[in-house]
Order: sequence, then structure tokens, then C-alpha cells
Amino acid sequence: MVFSEEDKVLIEVLRQEKGYGAKKFIKEFLNKNWSLSSLKKLLTKIDQTGSVDCKPGSGKKHTIWIAQNVDSVEELVLSQEIAPGTYKTIHHLAKETGISKAGVSHSHSRRPSSQDTSI
Repeated sequence: MVFSEEDKVLIEVLRQEKGYGAKKFIKEFLNKNWSLSSLKKLLTKIDQTGSVDCKPGSGKKHTIWIAQNVDSVEELVLSQEIAPGTYKTIHHLAKETGISKAGVSHSHSRRPSSQDTSI
């Protein structure tokens, strides 16, 4: 069950100020159709962290475009075009630059704009 931000704040306040348990929330807010297990998980999170907010650093990691990395890949790719017979795979380019294979592939396929900071 996904709680709205308003629901989370309400649950947090009532838990901390009045000590509401999961069953009490279900009884008091029948119209919300909250599941007991979802409430228990949220209440455990509130008890452990004191908040309904996500922990810092949790969630999907984003790769930041670094112009220097893009330039490094571009330079290696261009050097291959100038010197025939020196083709390197994305794997080899990644190893040489220390950038992931996905990063090399993205760096080679598109040049970031000055406003592009993440993918």
C-alpha cells in the first residue's frame, strides 16, 4: 500500500504524540483502506528513524556526466579513427579510462550539454 504524503505526516504525528498502533489507525481511519502490514512497516520505520522520510542515500543512484570523462572517451575513439587497425571495444575503453562500460557507451553516443548533470 502506498501512503500519500499527507497520510504519512498524520500517521507520524499520531504515532509520536498519542502512541497509536497499527490496529488503532485502522479502527480510526476505516475510510482510508490501509492494510495492517503496510501500517506496521511504516510504524516500524517511524520508531527506528523518528521520521517517515527516506534515509539519505537510499534510492536509485544517478550517474553524473563529467566533461573530462566524456573528453577522455572521445579522444580515444578519435585516435582509433586516425590510426586504422587500432579498434578498441567498449570493454577496453572502459578499462583504460576507468569508466563503466555503460558510461563509455553513453559518453560516446552523446555529448552532454552544459545543463546536463545526471542521467
